[in-house]
Amino acid sequence: MHRLSAIAPWRAYAQSVRDAGGRVGVVPTMGALHDGHLSLVRRAHDNGDVVVLTSFVNPRQFSDASDLAGYPRTPAADIALAEAAGVDAFVSPSLEEMWPDHPRPTLTTVAVSELAAPLEGAGRPGHFDGVASVVAKLLVITGPARAYFGEKDYQQLVVVRRLVRDLAFDVQVVGCATLRDEDGLALSSRNALLSPDGLRRARALSRALRAAKSSKGRPSECRTIMREVMDSAGVDVAYADVVDVATLTPLGDHERGRGRAMVAGVVEGVRLIDNDEIDFDQGGDRRALGD
Repeated sequence: MHRLSAIAPWRAYAQSVRDAGGRVGVVPTMGALHDGHLSLVRRAHDNGDVVVLTSFVNPRQFSDASDLAGYPRTPAADIALAEAAGVDAFVSPSLEEMWPDHPRPTLTTVAVSELAAPLEGAGRPGHFDGVASVVAKLLVITGPARAYFGEKDYQQLVVVRRLVRDLAFDVQVVGCATLRDEDGLALSSRNALLSPDGLRRARALSRALRAAKSSKGRPSECRTIMREVMDSAGVDVAYADVVDVATLTPLGDHERGRGRAMVAGVVEGVRLIDNDEIDFDQGGDRRALGD
C-alpha cells in the first residue's frame, strides 16, 4: 500500500493509474475507520477500481472547536485496516497541505446553497461549505475518478452530487448503502465516543426510522412518530423530518412517491444522524420498505 501525505505525489499516483489504463476509485474519509468505510473500499474493488483512500479531519466543516478537538483519531489503526482491506494508496495530507492559510480563513469557499441550508446545515452553520470545499479540492487533486460516499450522510451525498454536476467534474459519484450493527445502529466514527448506555440510547435513531416506515402514515405523522421514539429513549432531538430525495425540502401530506426520512439527535454530547428511504404510494397508503 502506498502511503502519501503531500499533494504532488498524490496527484502523480492517481495519474499513473489512469496512464496505465486503470480507473481510480477515491474514498474520502476523516479517519477513525470502521466497516462502513471499508464497505466503500469493497464496492470500489468490486467495480474494478484502484482505491485511493483519503484521511483528513477537515477543520472547516466544524463550527464547534470542542467537536473538532474531540473527533476520534486512530491513525495507526486506520493504516492497518486500510492495508488489510486492500487499499492501494492511503493519503493522509497535512493541514498545511490542504489549507495553507489555517488558522486564518481560507478565502476560497465552495457553497451549494439551497441543499446545504436545511437539516444539518441549520444546526451546524457553515458545515457544508467546509464539506463542499474540501471535497472539491480532493477531487481536483485526484482527477477523473469514481468517488464513493455512504448514504448514512445522505445530505452530504446530495450536496456532493450537485457540486460535481454544477462544476462539471469528471467524477462519477457512487452512493453506498448504510452499514448497521446487529441492532440497527448506523456505523459511525462518532459511535466510539459513546458509553454502553449511550450506544443503547443511540439505537433509537434507527428504531425511529423503522417505526415511521412501518406506520403507513403520512409525512406529518411520520415526523411525530420519529420524534416520539427518540424522545422516549432520552435522545435530544435535533430534527425528525421527511424530505424530497433530491431537493431535501419537507414533504407535505399530499405528496406521493419516494421520500427520505431524516433524523438527528444528541446523545452524551455526541451528535448522531441517520436516514432511510420511505415511500408514499399513489393510493395514499404507505408501503414500508425494508432496510
